[in-house]
Amino acid sequence: MKKRDEYIAVLHQKIDEWNNDIDRLKENADKIDAESRVELLEQIQSLKDKRDEMETKATKLGQSGAEAWEDIKSGLDLAWESMNVAVKSATSRFSK
Repeated sequence: MKKRDEYIAVLHQKIDEWNNDIDRLKENADKIDAESRVELLEQIQSLKDKRDEMETKATKLGQSGAEAWEDIKSGLDLAWESMNVAVKSATSRFSK
């Protein structure tokens, strides 16, 4: 049980980091040309959607039984990695 709670705590910390990354990307929207801004805003929305999905999964994980958490965790691990890649890609492309 402790391992699951630790995983959820780390996940929530990571979600907070992603929120900060998204906020920094939003700040850059005013500093780029209109075409890039549209693309950036689409990326931001996509990141928000993925972040919301992670928050939902974290809630489900917290409510899951001890036996089911490993199954849910494996799906979360894949989503976590996908979110990391998306944030890094958007940050490297649109941060100035």
